[in-house]
Amino acid sequence: MEFIEQNISGLWVIKPKRFGDKRGYFCEVFKQGEFEAHVGHVVFVQDNESFSTKGVLRGLHFQRGEWSQAKLVRVSQGTVLDVVVDLRHGSPTWGKSIAVELSEDNGYQLFIPRGFAHGFVVLSDVAQFQYKVDNLYAPQSEATLRFDDPALGIDWRIDRADMVLSDKDLKGLPLEAMTPEFVGF
Repeated sequence: MEFIEQNISGLWVIKPKRFGDKRGYFCEVFKQGEFEAHVGHVVFVQDNESFSTKGVLRGLHFQRGEWSQAKLVRVSQGTVLDVVVDLRHGSPTWGKSIAVELSEDNGYQLFIPRGFAHGFVVLSDVAQFQYKVDNLYAPQSEATLRFDDPALGIDWRIDRADMVLSDKDLKGLPLEAMTPEFVGF
């Protein structure tokens, strides 16, 4: 696997090596020792999966305080634009975002440390999205950063009219509401 640290500290794109022939391919998607050698020690406690159709936008979600989560995300079917926003107060990149295309074709993964809001939009007809987390889901600490906040300037690569959004995501809070007291990190 190739580990590429992004221009926001702590974010890593991980590119697996695929070995293919006429039958398809094989690759390792996670190896604890190799992961720790590049990223550091993280204990994942839960694996999650979602299935979505084209235009579904999920995010930008995070858990506050002691319930914050690091995530290792990937797509096993389809293509998504995966977006993260740095909410770590004191970070030189606070409020900045990066977007990475994750797909079944490229096999890329993204490691997101604690302190980030995370979301994705489905660019293909369908997408199966998988992720590991290092902390359990705590609904009382869940929060949503507004996906279309002008202060973020995120290009989701899909027209707003074509987005499929939940009520929760439509009611996300603006970046200016992400105070240290609110986010808890």
